[in-house]
Amino acid sequence: MAELVIDALVENLDKVQDFVHNSIADLNCPKKFIFQLDLVVEEIFVNIAEYAYTPNVGSAKILLDVDVDSKNISMTFIDSGFEYNPLERNDPDINLALEERQIGGLGIFLTKNFVDDISYRYVDGQNILQIKKSVTN
Repeated sequence: MAELVIDALVENLDKVQDFVHNSIADLNCPKKFIFQLDLVVEEIFVNIAEYAYTPNVGSAKILLDVDVDSKNISMTFIDSGFEYNPLERNDPDINLALEERQIGGLGIFLTKNFVDDISYRYVDGQNILQIKKSVTN
């Protein structure tokens, strides 16, 4: 299992993306998979950076478990910021015209649709968001 602990700052997103790309390099992932995973990582990490510790700065821990044989990944994002479960947010009505939609919520909606499984728990003062994704999807 690979682990990255990094300051939760938006400017560290490239380092997080590099960590993920390096960790999954042996899977030979298709471009669509990489695109979806990049969007998911960006959504989760940027939300931690922008909201978890406001107005302070804290850290984010990313755990990445790659099973090369089954081509499955499990990624866990952990922060000690304000308790927040993004999965409780209502999905946006994507059938409405853009100008009629509420602001926000599209990123987590896409995240939920781009992964095979997503779960959240709050334990010992930590937000723990775990995603699972198979390279075949």
